[in-house]
Amino acid sequence: MKYLGLDLGSRTLGVAISDEMGILARSYDTFRFRDDDYDSAASYVVDVCNKENINTVVLGLPKHMNGDLGLRCEISFEFKKKLEDLASLNVILMDERLTTVIVDKTMISGNVRRDTRKKKKDEMAAVVILQDYLDKK
Repeated sequence: MKYLGLDLGSRTLGVAISDEMGILARSYDTFRFRDDDYDSAASYVVDVCNKENINTVVLGLPKHMNGDLGLRCEISFEFKKKLEDLASLNVILMDERLTTVIVDKTMISGNVRRDTRKKKKDEMAAVVILQDYLDKK
């Protein structure tokens, strides 16, 4: 069973996908959209899920470091509902605190160029979110 991992931002959507066995996550794409145009982002996710035969999506939940839920969490809750309504997807929310820090440190230690880091940061964060879920599953 394949899974899709998502790191939702205000203009980008990092996307990761698992292997057929649901063991390993890898980067898939970074979808860019107009500011706060979550309808187009949701349509993109539905298209990918249909193409890749996926019915479970792991969406990052950007809690504050103290565990509080802020505006970005509310947007994630709304995006989850949007996906579930559009395509009857099973959407699992996964704590994504520190994923961007992990990705940045990993790419810097791997000598990845700054412009490449900027382009790939969101989809690599999606990989961390999805892999964390797969490891816990």
